[in-house]
Amino acid sequence: MKISKIFPLLIAFISLNAFAQDGPFLRKKKEQIKALKVAFITDELSLTPDEAAKFWPLFNAFEDKQQEIKKQKLKGYLNRIDDDSFDNLSEKDASTMLAQMESSEDELYQLKKKFVASLKGVISPLKILKLKKAEENFNRKLLQQYRDKKLGK
Repeated sequence: MKISKIFPLLIAFISLNAFAQDGPFLRKKKEQIKALKVAFITDELSLTPDEAAKFWPLFNAFEDKQQEIKKQKLKGYLNRIDDDSFDNLSEKDASTMLAQMESSEDELYQLKKKFVASLKGVISPLKILKLKKAEENFNRKLLQQYRDKKLGK
């Protein structure tokens, strides 16, 4: 996967986690972002009511599982390596950690494949492709809003 596609998601994920101590604030922000994402995707895909009724439970389950994998596994690996310990990591430990990270990435990939397969019975292949584009566009817009807010625009 290209870093240019992962970077916006990583920034959004990290910035949301940075507010983890503000429990209610974070939950409210996540709910707002989720509502915006639902509206954006529904509009971009032009989902019929029947499609939406079948699509959203699948999408929500996929997102929940994806977040669980990222939170438990990938974040766990990255948290174990701070700037100081990173330089002191042995080659053996680095190889082990890299293998674990690759395994987590493979688990995410398999989850995505399963999700796409489950969508094939719910929405058209064209709408599945539009979903990918809509998610990328939403994340890009979210990141741009974050940057604009940070820069005071």
